[in-house]
Amino acid sequence: MSGIFHWHGGRLAAARQHYKEARLPWIDLSTGINPLAWPGATAIKTDWRSLPDPAALADLEQAAAAHFGVTTGHICALPGSETGLRLLGHLLDAPACHIQPSYRTHAQAFPNMHALQQPEAAPPGTALLLANPNNPDGRLYTRAQMRQLLCRQEKRRGWLIVDEAFADCMPAASIASDVADGRSLIILRSFGKFFGLAGVRLGFLLAPSAIVAACRRLLGDWPLSAAAIDFGRAAYRDRRWIDETVASLTTRAARLDALLIRHGFSPRGDCPLFRLIDTPDAASLFDRLARQAILTRPFEDYPHWLRFGLPAGDVDLARLDEALG
Repeated sequence: MSGIFHWHGGRLAAARQHYKEARLPWIDLSTGINPLAWPGATAIKTDWRSLPDPAALADLEQAAAAHFGVTTGHICALPGSETGLRLLGHLLDAPACHIQPSYRTHAQAFPNMHALQQPEAAPPGTALLLANPNNPDGRLYTRAQMRQLLCRQEKRRGWLIVDEAFADCMPAASIASDVADGRSLIILRSFGKFFGLAGVRLGFLLAPSAIVAACRRLLGDWPLSAAAIDFGRAAYRDRRWIDETVASLTTRAARLDALLIRHGFSPRGDCPLFRLIDTPDAASLFDRLARQAILTRPFEDYPHWLRFGLPAGDVDLARLDEALG
């Protein structure tokens, strides 16, 4: 298996080049991105001739703040949540640790970042970074558990940084509404995964107002493209689509679970946008599926793991069923 597929998902062009014998249309199950994207994007006409409007950016932050349950003084729009994560390494003067396994970016966010297996092992005064729901294993902490962890960090004069990139799928677990001045809590949110529009490159940092102001200063006057602003301000107000999608993702994930179980696997994870399996044949299974134009997600540090994104519908599900058989 080529190492290029270990770094992150979405390497479809590389897969086409590497597996030239695959003749069917490719199915990309290598990411945790919703394959059924928010449909309102096709109706938006962006003005590419003008600089992004500051009033439109403020409106986007207002729409997103209402969706997350925070005030506009505690939100900063970003060109992708990864940008906010990397900025925090400059904004917080604290030693940092992250929980593994998780995103590769987490290990790079702060200088001298340390990896931990359990959040309770974070030393006093530490900025603790974790994802909830987690990627790639789909581990989920409840809201009550996260609040207990926040209280522990605050008592020990530390920070809690929560990457809630997948939290739109599971809003009951989010603690975004707990962000406030005087709290040692920072949340990162992603637009592209739930809304299925990763190419928009839109995310948010939710934090005490002083950190939000510092983040805005670093980003400058035009942090987002006009399209990102237009898409986000409309999508976050599409309450009907959001509610229907949260419900449908659970149903679709259950169908993927049933398929994997039928083929002898034990799917792991609570996030409905992906499932993880543990199998000694992960490398050969990745290769076998790729030769049938189905791209999944392998992991260099966990060679027995293979992650499956959510198929778009019945046709893709049937092809996966046949390929696994």
